[in-house]
Amino acid sequence: MKQVPAHYYEVMEELQTVDFVIVELTLYLDTHPDDYEAIKQYNEFVRMRKKIKKKFEKEFGPLTGFGYSYSNYPWDWKDAPWPWQV
Repeated sequence: MKQVPAHYYEVMEELQTVDFVIVELTLYLDTHPDDYEAIKQYNEFVRMRKKIKKKFEKEFGPLTGFGYSYSNYPWDWKDAPWPWQV
């Protein structure tokens, strides 16, 4: 398995932090569906996640499979390590 740069872990941690906030807001909104401010925060973090995901994938390759992530040319799913391997 090839070595990944420190920046890989920085971007991954940023993504995981945003994912945590999204999960917590989702749980909150399940019981408070009319909280407009929470919905605005949720949407803001979803937008933020999309930007971070795009940045990660541009630098390091796809995060998820089965149609959720684009591939560079040539097909780059064969390139390890994958996010779940580090």
